[in-house]
Amino acid sequence: MAGHSKFKNIMHRKGAQDKKRAAAFSKLSREITVAAKSGLPDPAMNARLRAAVLTARAGGMPKDNIERAINNASKGDGANYEEIRYEGFGPGGVSLIIEALTDNRNRTATNVKTAVSKNGGNLGAPGAVSHAFDRLGLIAYPAKAGDADAVFEAALEAGAEDVSSDEDGHQIWTSVETLHEVGKALESAIGEGEGAKLAWRPQTMVTVGEGDAALLMKLLDALDEDDDVQTVWGNYDVPDEVMEKLA
Repeated sequence: MAGHSKFKNIMHRKGAQDKKRAAAFSKLSREITVAAKSGLPDPAMNARLRAAVLTARAGGMPKDNIERAINNASKGDGANYEEIRYEGFGPGGVSLIIEALTDNRNRTATNVKTAVSKNGGNLGAPGAVSHAFDRLGLIAYPAKAGDADAVFEAALEAGAEDVSSDEDGHQIWTSVETLHEVGKALESAIGEGEGAKLAWRPQTMVTVGEGDAALLMKLLDALDEDDDVQTVWGNYDVPDEVMEKLA
């Protein structure tokens, strides 16, 4: 386990989620709906639903919205969403995994393909890039949860596989099978986290220069604005000085 490894730019920047609160809540609600329909509509008995609720709370989603999404799903109301994963490449040769929840596969495929192709990328076949990522569990904690050493020790005790900490917070990695077991142990030790989910962690990173970075950010913004796109994972590392120039 590495307690202090720098880990950034894997998930799309948090700020993009904050730009459109309603859009962010819509995506959170969609995940809650799918999670509730995939098992019992009780977070205590449904690990995926519990993770979705934690993420929604951390994202500032009102309690009433969360309960409404669960209730609608339990009644069979609302759309039936399909989980789809797209794989491809962005500017600078970075690899991207795009996860979507949709009630219209053709619409989503068209929108994702358009966003990628218009911004210097191209989609590949299933498996085109996922072989270069590890499928893991990811539990997020804010920086205020504790210093890197304290969180590292708690994660080690809980059975996590790896920890990365920086000024933005702590990312605790687990195996897919132990994600919720580790999450519960951590909650007892250091409190409730910002969310838990299955994630894609790249095996190697690609440093992106200023020219490619500007186009990459446009691509990520376009995908983030699509209601069907839930999460974008990538192996891009944009240096701080480049991000400052783009800001």
